[in-house]
Amino acid sequence: MASKSKVKTAWVCSECGYDAPKWFGQCPSCRAYNTMKEIRIQEDAVNRFAKAEKFQPRREGLVSSTEVIDLSEIEAKETPRILIGFSELERALGGGFVPGSVVLIGGDPGIGKSTLLLQATCKLVRLGQKCLYASGEESPAQVALRAQRLGVNTRDLMFISEIQLEKIEAIIQENEPDWVVIDSIQTLFSDELSAAPGSVSQVKECAARLTRLAKRSGTGIIFVGHVTKEGAMAGPRVLEHMVDTVLYFEGDTESNYRILRAVKNRFGSVNEIGVFGMTDKGLRGVKNPSALFLAERREGVSGSVTFINLEGTRPILIEIQALVDKSMMPNPKRLTVGTDAQRLTMLLAILHRHVALTTYDQDVFLNAVGGIKINETASDLAVLMAIVSSMTNRAVDSKTAIFGEVGLGGEIRPVARGQERIREAAKLGFTRLIVPYKNKAGEVPGVEIVGVDNLRDAVRATFGSATRTESEQVYPD
Repeated sequence: MASKSKVKTAWVCSECGYDAPKWFGQCPSCRAYNTMKEIRIQEDAVNRFAKAEKFQPRREGLVSSTEVIDLSEIEAKETPRILIGFSELERALGGGFVPGSVVLIGGDPGIGKSTLLLQATCKLVRLGQKCLYASGEESPAQVALRAQRLGVNTRDLMFISEIQLEKIEAIIQENEPDWVVIDSIQTLFSDELSAAPGSVSQVKECAARLTRLAKRSGTGIIFVGHVTKEGAMAGPRVLEHMVDTVLYFEGDTESNYRILRAVKNRFGSVNEIGVFGMTDKGLRGVKNPSALFLAERREGVSGSVTFINLEGTRPILIEIQALVDKSMMPNPKRLTVGTDAQRLTMLLAILHRHVALTTYDQDVFLNAVGGIKINETASDLAVLMAIVSSMTNRAVDSKTAIFGEVGLGGEIRPVARGQERIREAAKLGFTRLIVPYKNKAGEVPGVEIVGVDNLRDAVRATFGSATRTESEQVYPD
């Protein structure tokens, strides 16, 4: 009778994938606390891995040869893109699908990841691409029902409902598809590991083997990834380092709009976004996101300011709302949606120091309308003007747009690509722009461009007069 396989215990960091024979409170590699997770590996599997390591490198297939060559002698060519007519998705990918690339798409449950990929693979098939959709979460009947509801043609789209990695690898090698969708990577497991599907070791090993397969065969692979309650990709952090492109879905699942943001792209620029509207026929690209984000803005409301945001290569106008109210608590609240809460605290200190408006006894709420996340400091001036508007109950003109970075000394600093922001606002009918003085270059017909170099001048330009001093009552009588 054969003896049972012995079990070896290891500890793996869920952030960086570092493994150790014992537990550590702090990961020795990435210095993160309480990230070491226990996994169990069968000894016979460990021995197989050791033999493979001895005769065959783990990263075999990522390069075509182990011969040392002169890099300058390599003839490099631009990788051709595959355009499927899904412009917002192609924008987020950096210009289209790159054959042989590995893409990771993450987002909250029900936000539209599977819907988007089903639409995209059907469009790829119509262009003559051979696609395989591997689902570990839904049955064939469920996916077929979704396709019927979306009204997409699934003819010639190969589908399997499988979660075992070895079987998926065999099917890929047998059918040689151009693109493979794995929905999702957290459901896969390998027989060579005894850990449960979704564990750190399983996710890391399955993703690594499929990535090697993609680089070796030229098959493009798209992973669907789960996210944690904090919004980060579930599983080891090394998962994001393995792939070529990482896309995140943003937006409220109860809203009809979705934002697909690129946070990593080896074949294009990062911070590009694709804006989609969720309809009964699936996701549809939004050609004019600025009009979408400003559609519900009301005139004459205090605390509302239009900000000219720059997402990748595209200027987008966003409404920023602020609400300042008397606090009933000893520690006033500072809540933000779509902006940096720590930066808001700094901006409130600047406002007190240079404009003499205090918020130490007031709650401050800030919201970027539409579910978009603002990551650039060019929003500083718009945020402060929205706060001043709410505090003084003075509405900002609805045809006025604002952008600019605010320094600790109250100075207004120029921002990147100011002229593109100005042209976008003029195209949408805005007649007055308040911008950093150094971004004021040239004139735009029908648009008054006001350049400011300090915060007090910006308040005067926005509201027509200086705000009340600290000794005066903030709220109007």
